[in-house]
Amino acid sequence: MISTLNCKGQILDLSTPVVMGILNTTPDSFYDGGLYNSVEKALEQAEKMIQEGATILDIGGASSRPNAVIVSEAEELSRTIPVITAIHQKWPKQIISIDTWRASVAREAVANGASIINDISGGSMDPHMFQTVADCQVPYILMHIQGTPQDMQGTPHYDDIITEILDYFIEKVGQLRALGVKDIVLDPGFGFGKTIKHNYTLFRSMDQFSLVLNLPLLVGISRKSMIYKLLETSSADTLSATCALNALALERGVSILRVHDVKPAIDVIKIWQAYSL
Repeated sequence: MISTLNCKGQILDLSTPVVMGILNTTPDSFYDGGLYNSVEKALEQAEKMIQEGATILDIGGASSRPNAVIVSEAEELSRTIPVITAIHQKWPKQIISIDTWRASVAREAVANGASIINDISGGSMDPHMFQTVADCQVPYILMHIQGTPQDMQGTPHYDDIITEILDYFIEKVGQLRALGVKDIVLDPGFGFGKTIKHNYTLFRSMDQFSLVLNLPLLVGISRKSMIYKLLETSSADTLSATCALNALALERGVSILRVHDVKPAIDVIKIWQAYSL
C-alpha cells in the first residue's frame, strides 16, 4: 500500500499510523461546536493537540452534521483562513488540512498554509473541486457520502454497501488520476448517509478498499452517533468506546485516525504497535 503523502514538499510517512486532530471553528458542530470559534481559542487548542502528538490538524468552518445549515462561502472563509494562517505562522512545519467541500475555500486555504484537502462530498457538491485539487497538487481525502448533510440520514439504502462504496471509490479515483492528482486517501464516511447497521458492516470490511486501490485509509468515528446511539448515551460519554473502535480500525489497516481527543488516540496507536510486534 502507498505509505507516503507529499504535503507541499513535506513528506508524511504513513507506514506508522498517525493522528489527525479535529479543530472545528464552527458554532454548531455536533460535539465541539462553539469551543474554538476565535483565532485565540483555536490556537490554544492547536497547541494542545500538537503537544499531544497530532501529525495533522484538520480545520473546518462549516458543520457537516445531519441537517446542518449551509453557511455562505464568505462565512466559511472568515472562520477558517485566519485560523489556518495563524497556525501556519506559529508552527510552519505543522501539516494542516482544510475540511471543506468548496473548491474556492480549499484553494484559499492551501494558499495560506494548508497542505491537505479533506472533502466530505468526494467532489459531488462542487464540480470544480477535483480540478482545484489537481491545480494545488496536495493530497486529497476522498470521502464517501450518500446524499448531502441536509438529507443524508433520511432513508439511507444500499443493496451491497461494500460493493457500492468500492465502485464509488474506483470511479472517483479514476477521475482524480486522469487530472494528475497523485496523493489520495480514502475515507469510508462513517455516519454520512448510513444507518448504524450500515456503519458497522462497513467497518468490518473497509480494508477491502485499500487492498483493491492500494491507497491509505482514514477513519473518522470520533464520538459519532454510531457509538452513542448504540450505547444509548451522549457524544460526551463516548471517549472509551471511540478508543475501542480506533483500535479495531488499526487492525483493519487504517493509516489516519481523525479524532477530537488526540492523546487517547496516540495511546491507542502505541498499544497497538506493542501488540503488533
